[in-house]
Amino acid sequence: MTSVEYNFSGQVALVTGAASGMGLTAARAFARAGAAVVLADIRRDALQAAADEMAAAGHQVLAVPGDITDEAYVSLLVEKTVKTFGRLDAAFNNAGIQSPAVETADVPSEVFDRIIDINMRGVWLCMKYQLLQMRTQGSGTIVNNSSLGGLVGVPGRVAYHAAKHALVGMTKSTALEYAAQGIRINAICPGIIATPMVADMLEGETDVMNEMMKDVPIRRLGTSEEIADAVLWLSSPGATFVVGVALPVDGGYTAR
Repeated sequence: MTSVEYNFSGQVALVTGAASGMGLTAARAFARAGAAVVLADIRRDALQAAADEMAAAGHQVLAVPGDITDEAYVSLLVEKTVKTFGRLDAAFNNAGIQSPAVETADVPSEVFDRIIDINMRGVWLCMKYQLLQMRTQGSGTIVNNSSLGGLVGVPGRVAYHAAKHALVGMTKSTALEYAAQGIRINAICPGIIATPMVADMLEGETDVMNEMMKDVPIRRLGTSEEIADAVLWLSSPGATFVVGVALPVDGGYTAR
């Protein structure tokens, strides 16, 4: 459970990558705060299980499985959101994948393209259709999930860091376009967070991850609840003058 209480009653939140990890935790937090929540993820069964769990807890929830690299799906996702709940107030564009730790010269082109397609172009597509609705409403918030990899470099992660740096630029440029239209757009830059993806990295790339952990001043992994707190704050009335930031939530990693 997140450590801060928010009130999103009467609002509608859309979360991508919502079947597990940071996305699922943020979706649960929006729901507990009173929002109707739309869950999006390519993993159909896991997504439905998450939706069933939230519905059983009494929350308004809609699961729309699909691939954010498919423009027709992204358009349908926002269309179903508005058709079901009438509006879209907050979006957390969280869906993304990690790249294996490989030297730049050894990265297969198809791996690079896939990382860029999901982590950068997929987020752009989500913003595009979210903004079409929010522009009509004259209100809304978007939080894009970048990474500490959107602020610094780490050897062996060229594709991932290229995409995550791009998200910061996309966030800033788009935020400037829409700030005067009542729409706030920001990014979060999580550090090393205790999620299933990071668990796989800790197991499969132990040496690389141990070296990175030495550079975390707070000396522990972050939690998905701490990320959800940041997402909900940026989406809340408590952050109404915060526009176009790339907020590190990384235990001090990028403060070095």
